Amino acid sequence: MLFITPSLAIAESEIELSAIRSQGAGGQNVNKVASAIHLRFDIHRSSLPAIYKHRLLALNDQRITQDGVVVIKAQEARSQEDNRRIALERLAELIRGVTVTRKKRVPTKPTRASKERRLEAKGKRAQRKAMRKSPSDQ
Repeated sequence: MLFITPSLAIAESEIELSAIRSQGAGGQNVNKVASAIHLRFDIHRSSLPAIYKHRLLALNDQRITQDGVVVIKAQEARSQEDNRRIALERLAELIRGVTVTRKKRVPTKPTRASKERRLEAKGKRAQRKAMRKSPSDQ
């Protein structure tokens, strides 16, 4: 089980992990060992609540395909197990981001004092700029 929040978890069977060879420099180890992890998570077929699925699909994230599959590649570490842990943590972090509900903003009006301060500052600014003009312009 991959625990996202104390009340939300995803079964390991819903996450497809495959080992692939890492890219880039690294000597013989890179050429011989499949240490990178390629994670695939289908949002539509997952056991996530519908609201979280909808929020995930609405995200503008390059890791989510048009078909609603999250694709994460981890190749930072030299060991396959570390890369597996990194990929799962990235998935958990992505899902954790949509579980947080934002507090609704309550619209407020500016106070009378703030309006007066703004107008006073505006008048001072206008006066300062008027003083820069040459007497012939007035």
